[in-house]
Amino acid sequence: MTLPGLPDVAATYARTIVGAVRQEYPNAPRHVMRADDDRPTPREAHPAFYGCFDWHSAVEMHWALVRMLRTVPEALPADEVRAVLADHLRADALAAEAAYLTHNPGWERPYGWGWALALAAEIDAWAADGEADARQWSANLRPLADVVAAGFVRWLPNLTYPERVGAHANSAFALARALPHARDRASAGDPDLLDAIGDATQRWFGSDADYPAAWEPGGADFLSAALAEAELVAALIEPAAFPGWLTAFLPGLAAGAPANLFTPAVVSDPTDGQGAHLHGLNLHRAYGFGLLAGRLRPSDPRVPILSSAREEHAAVALPAVVGEGWMVEHWLACYAVLLLS
Repeated sequence: MTLPGLPDVAATYARTIVGAVRQEYPNAPRHVMRADDDRPTPREAHPAFYGCFDWHSAVEMHWALVRMLRTVPEALPADEVRAVLADHLRADALAAEAAYLTHNPGWERPYGWGWALALAAEIDAWAADGEADARQWSANLRPLADVVAAGFVRWLPNLTYPERVGAHANSAFALARALPHARDRASAGDPDLLDAIGDATQRWFGSDADYPAAWEPGGADFLSAALAEAELVAALIEPAAFPGWLTAFLPGLAAGAPANLFTPAVVSDPTDGQGAHLHGLNLHRAYGFGLLAGRLRPSDPRVPILSSAREEHAAVALPAVVGEGWMVEHWLACYAVLLLS
């Protein structure tokens, strides 16, 4: 199968995402109730990110809209996408989101936090290109980004062990999403977040070897813990040192081992929210395989193995992005955009 380019699917993805970010129900708000009358609706608690079944899905799907509008605007219903972003990324709506996270420290940590900073970084990069709307949205997002960045800086030194799981608690995936924003802050004179991420990465992952990737996947995984860690380390380690680290971490890659890591996961019931996660695992693996191949020299024997695995996993998962129901469509397009962009 020849994989589509993002322009080939962007309009379909954008319409799916626009519908999802505007759909308030069903919703799993995970709100901690403190009194009998503490029962906000999703839109009342989260005027920017009330859709997509849960907050983190709403945030990541807004990231996907911004990424596509920034990179392939000619392929989108651009006016409709801009209208949704202008409505949801208002200053008052994002101030309310920042206030909610301030009053609920630890909520949506780390996965939602990572995607919130990824959204901020994407908009900031677009603003730096001279986009007027992005400049306004960047300013509007700043209070939320500041709350999340400060939360990471407080939390990471106290987290003795990382979470090496295939779902929301995964430490490496969240930090990889947060890293571009951390670098932006450091360039502006505030290195605290970048230092915290770098310190945690070295402490947790710097000497990892013989990672048990044969144990993947779990039944509800949407991330490869092995590839999430490798992505984060690849972004922070000296480029010349990465091939050796990867050899120690996953010594069987050149032989396509372990087989479980290279075999696409099977989704038996896409209407089951947990089982449907495996579509995301296939897309995340495809993204991770491609990223690792790009960090190695073309002559490295692992490159063709990784590139082939990328194609195989993507071919299995991309047809599921649209058309398999709400439990897939409220989030999966984000991972397709991550892969294809």
